[in-house]
Amino acid sequence: MTLTSRILLAMVLGVFVGSVLNIITNMTWVAEGRIIWAIDILVDDILDAVGLVFISLLKLLVVPLVFVSLVCGVTALGDNARMGAIASKTLVMYLFTTALAISVAILMALLIQPGVGADFVSAASYSATQAPPLKQVFVDIFPSNPIRAMAEGKMLQVIVFALLVGYSITLAGNAGKRTTAIFRDFEHVIMKMVEVLMTLAPYGVFCLLAKLFSELGFEAILELGKYFLTVVFVLFLHAFGIYALLLRTLTGLSPKLLFAKMRHVWAFAFSTASSGATIPITLRAVEKRLGVNNSVASFTVPLGATINMDGTAIMQGVATVFIAQVYNIPLGPGELITVVLTATLASVGTAAVPGVGLITLAMVLQQVGLPVEGIALIIGVDRILDMLRTAVNVTGDATVAVIVANNEGALDKNIFLDPDADVLTEAIEEPVEDS
Repeated sequence: MTLTSRILLAMVLGVFVGSVLNIITNMTWVAEGRIIWAIDILVDDILDAVGLVFISLLKLLVVPLVFVSLVCGVTALGDNARMGAIASKTLVMYLFTTALAISVAILMALLIQPGVGADFVSAASYSATQAPPLKQVFVDIFPSNPIRAMAEGKMLQVIVFALLVGYSITLAGNAGKRTTAIFRDFEHVIMKMVEVLMTLAPYGVFCLLAKLFSELGFEAILELGKYFLTVVFVLFLHAFGIYALLLRTLTGLSPKLLFAKMRHVWAFAFSTASSGATIPITLRAVEKRLGVNNSVASFTVPLGATINMDGTAIMQGVATVFIAQVYNIPLGPGELITVVLTATLASVGTAAVPGVGLITLAMVLQQVGLPVEGIALIIGVDRILDMLRTAVNVTGDATVAVIVANNEGALDKNIFLDPDADVLTEAIEEPVEDS
């Protein structure tokens, strides 16, 4: 079996085992017996521990990989004026797709009406975390201590520092050439670390999903079925419809090839529910399987993991309409436009804040006069939707990277068109037996 097949099998088995454990623990005779003690040890100690270790290993590679790859990317540009063009095109594309995502989400929610006729009585409450002011967001982009920024995983600050280091290396003459060679060697070593981690992925994916579904079950999905299915429908529409249309229109390339090469990235994104933790896997796929030059990929992928919130924007659009319908509060054209603008700008402004999806949703609800407490209605299914929208987000990162690279002449179409691209990964996926 290839690595991708093993990861997908691990996902299916994780969901199945977790669901079975959830059903067993809800049985009265089990809950009152000693078997519940063994299940608790399996779930809370073994599965949870392995899953947390896997997440930690993913995060371990994020900062060094982003920093080294971005430095190498800047030094490879030669004409540093191109970095401004790449940055502006990337930012415009991310903002455009986010605005488009939430617009489509609102339209679909208005047509499907997931909250009409719903009778939710919830004693739960939600306290919104205060988002930082715009001035502070801008100031926080620039690091005062790069080591602290790396230690705390503040990706925008790491990106700024890496751009500065890379640009300075290009101005340093012979010393810069020697330094570039060192960074190239480090990049090769880190990519080898990514390969090693990928061989452990099936075990981590299985434990993460088994732990989640053993606790969640499917009851929460059934209770909010119409809302859940509306969000899922728009997520799939955006990923396989809008992204495909943009890629075909702006590059002429086949979306099917891109989707086929993103399968194992989706598995990582779905399991971890974190675009940031998936950066090493996304970056390798974008470079080695999609043919995007490191000079473009090293900038677009980390930036996308930080500010590209298409999946989150979709959730916010559907959730806003859903909450308005549940509370029977009409939304006019002005309020809907406000939702689009607020969610689009918030995707950049609150990117570094933990729990960004619910925080930006609280901001949107406050802007249009809807009760923030309504967020409590959707928290039950938000974890699973978070996993799905993370997969959509990384798809957007890859799509934008390919579009920008094609526009900049930094896309190797031979690699993109080759279904068996990335020989190194294939060597891991299909090891040669000793004769």
